[in-house]
Amino acid sequence: MPAPTEITVHQQSRVLEIAFDDGARFRIPFELMRVYSPSAEVMGHGPGQETLQTGKRDVVITALEPVGHYAVRPEFSDGHNSGLFSWDYLHKLGSQQDALWRDYEARLAAAGKSRDDAMPVKAGGSCHSH
Repeated sequence: MPAPTEITVHQQSRVLEIAFDDGARFRIPFELMRVYSPSAEVMGHGPGQETLQTGKRDVVITALEPVGHYAVRPEFSDGHNSGLFSWDYLHKLGSQQDALWRDYEARLAAAGKSRDDAMPVKAGGSCHSH
């Protein structure tokens, strides 16, 4: 598993720059990280339970907390902070971001949504900011 050698949060350009010990270096947009957060809130608890994320184009990372020696937990400006981004997962987001963007745009189109649509308010949920 590649380990990061450098992590920089670029607020103005809204990207996480991360370099790995295998020589890879990626600039991962905050929006991509937010819509592919590995949290249960986004991914669900199994296949087919994913929640399509919209309205995340302008999201920023307000805090980045290390979790052991294997991950970081970003806090996003929309209040989302339950995703643990392992080094492996960040490497995947960086190396596959073109395909992930295409998949995200295809899922948006299939749902008749746009990247800028507001997220629907969940009734009865404890997480009202998403």
